[in-house]
Amino acid sequence: MIGFLAVVSQGAARADAELIERCLGKDNAAWELVVARYRRKVFHIAYKFTGKHDEAEDLQQEIFLKVFRALEKFHRDADFSTWLSSVARNYCIDHYRASKREKEVLVEDALAYDLAPASSGNPYRALEAKDRSGLVRRGLDQLPGKLREAVILRDLQGLSYQEMASRLALPEGTVKSRINRGREELARLLLRAQQPARPKAPRVARRREVR
Repeated sequence: MIGFLAVVSQGAARADAELIERCLGKDNAAWELVVARYRRKVFHIAYKFTGKHDEAEDLQQEIFLKVFRALEKFHRDADFSTWLSSVARNYCIDHYRASKREKEVLVEDALAYDLAPASSGNPYRALEAKDRSGLVRRGLDQLPGKLREAVILRDLQGLSYQEMASRLALPEGTVKSRINRGREELARLLLRAQQPARPKAPRVARRREVR
């Protein structure tokens, strides 16, 4: 049985190698075969990182684009499936880090508006700061109590991790976890609030069946 699986694996590797050579020769049909063969594998890797079907599909397309552009760097003696999985995982990790940092910056900027004194010299600037401050406050109000408390103590009141751990009677690890979760959730709420409302499609009246 083991020998049979080895033969199958070697056959798949040779088939992949042939497809890659054709792809490098600008054979679009060969690339479509590669995508069809590994679409499910790449999707599962992306889904493990996102947990959302739509985001996983978007990541899947981006990963295949990256793979296509990096085909010339693939060593022919290596296993293509393993290399593809590595590229997909690394791309997902980079995407996650970039997305997380983007959310952190959003929260930091929003909280900076909330902490900044109102500008008396520029009424438009003052109005903008007031609107942003109200947005932050509404976001904080929607957070679960423990997460809201952690964000307020850390980012608005400026307490250190040690001071928060002492006040809340919690380990520092738990405090840091609540702060991170609170910031993540607050960023999600702020992003949602800043998105323009989608117009609702008119409802189609149902016709009553004539009996």
